[in-house]
Amino acid sequence: MAFGVSREQLAAWKKDVAEGRIAFLTHYWLHPKVPGVTSVTKVGCSDLEKLRRWAVSHGLPPQYIHHRDSYPHYDIFGEMQAVILEREGQWEQLKKFAPKPENRPPDR
Repeated sequence: MAFGVSREQLAAWKKDVAEGRIAFLTHYWLHPKVPGVTSVTKVGCSDLEKLRRWAVSHGLPPQYIHHRDSYPHYDIFGEMQAVILEREGQWEQLKKFAPKPENRPPDR
């Protein structure tokens, strides 16, 4: 269940993924195996080769792509989540959900 996103945001993410664009959706998330982490970003794209290239370009192993229905995606969280959201210019998602990397300059 995605908490902290509207139906419209989820629908827009699904549309972008289905149309072969790299799409980002960050939502609140708690898991007992990952203490201290409060959000996850799903980076999706129906073009699996494009998603694999995206993962590799960020140093992420492509074998962790979730092949779910029509919405293949990669889950990122923690420090890597903040770094990637910043690299990708996803400022609203970064401000709202993700922790700041220790070496990141103050908010703009």
